[in-house]
Amino acid sequence: MNRTVLQVSILVLVSAAASLWTVPVAAQQHTTVLQAENVRFDYAQVLRVTPVYQTLRATTVEQQCEPEPADKSDSRLSRVVGAVREALGRERDPKPSTGENCKPVPVEREFRRPIAYDVDYVYKGSRFRSRLPEDPGNKLKVRVAVTPVITPISTSR
Repeated sequence: MNRTVLQVSILVLVSAAASLWTVPVAAQQHTTVLQAENVRFDYAQVLRVTPVYQTLRATTVEQQCEPEPADKSDSRLSRVVGAVREALGRERDPKPSTGENCKPVPVEREFRRPIAYDVDYVYKGSRFRSRLPEDPGNKLKVRVAVTPVITPISTSR
């Protein structure tokens, strides 16, 4: 008798679990079942690659120095003394010239760097254009997916 009660209990539990997993009839009428997408990969021929640039501007401050005019006699004497010191190699650390007028000047520079690439390519006779983060080279791997168009079923008859 215990064995019969055990079998009935298991049957009740299995049927209760199955009823939890079944979809109600009302929900089954509105559920659309779609297959997994039919996808494959192929290669397209690249026709042209055009870099897209970002322009950056930077301003830095640099010293601009202009020599001050010196006396002719002092200039000639200092050149002779400088040449002798240089020839003898006595002056290891040359001192900065005091005869220059230096002032800070803002200098603006422009930098261009590629941030993307506009790629024209042909696949199966059709031309396409895409913006890509890297230059693809001569051929471009493409994802080909064909899915039929499903029109909604009319509920009125």
